[in-house]
Amino acid sequence: MMYKMHHIELEEDSYGSNGVDEPFRVFDYSLSAVASRKKPKKNTSQCKEDLFAVAVMGRMHSRGKGISASALPYKRSSPSWLKTTPQDVDESICKFAKKGLTPSQIGVILRDSHGIPQVKSVTGSKILRILKAHGLAPEIPEDLYHLIKKAVAIRKHLERNRKDKDSKFRLILVESRIHRLARYYKKTKKLPPVWKYESTTASTLVA
Repeated sequence: MMYKMHHIELEEDSYGSNGVDEPFRVFDYSLSAVASRKKPKKNTSQCKEDLFAVAVMGRMHSRGKGISASALPYKRSSPSWLKTTPQDVDESICKFAKKGLTPSQIGVILRDSHGIPQVKSVTGSKILRILKAHGLAPEIPEDLYHLIKKAVAIRKHLERNRKDKDSKFRLILVESRIHRLARYYKKTKKLPPVWKYESTTASTLVA
């Protein structure tokens, strides 16, 4: 917004014992008048666009800025049509875990085959916490496990294709994420302090 400033003309006769400070008082008054003006309010849609622009965050190792994600329902209580008891859900989770399924795979099976949209809404605890209570939690967190599995697959590919420079670069990025995630899990005590990722023994972790 453009503001018009008051034009002040000074005459030589106005300078005197009491007239020297007068122009500065007039100028201060004009500035206070400009500052007191209210700025026009932003449109609601414009505010939403600004909020959307702030919420978008770039990916770590790509150019994407996508924000696609699953949106949970506002209501966190168990659905009225669901007749499964918390004990049945706990037993199903332990049964699937003993078969070697990961927490995310267990959640997909419970959702698609047993009609349980959210385990926490029924039992009050998430799948991983239930597995920890029964001593069935995986030794390595699932996201770290899959990153190690990806790094092992890239190394096997590089053994057959040694000139694949893009795969070499991608391996550096994947192992960088492994080290960052391992440092976080050590800090939160989800991994032992002596745990260390080594490319030579990584295949034994995901065997």
